Amino acid sequence: MPDDNYTDAELDSMLHAALGGLTPHQALIQASLAESANVDERAAAIAKNRERALRLLEAIEKSQD
Repeated sequence: MPDDNYTDAELDSMLHAALGGLTPHQALIQASLAESANVDERAAAIAKNRERALRLLEAIEKSQD
């Protein structure tokens, strides 16, 4: 395991690199926006799957007549 005796400057540098040059606040905003987009994508997928299920159910009901 690496030595954990880093200076504050080294830790700040590693954090800055890990965040891709963003501030922690900017990274949080970016993550929040990405999660919001993901929520919209999931809602669209749920709606599409529901439509497909309703069409399939309708086809099944018609085939039983």
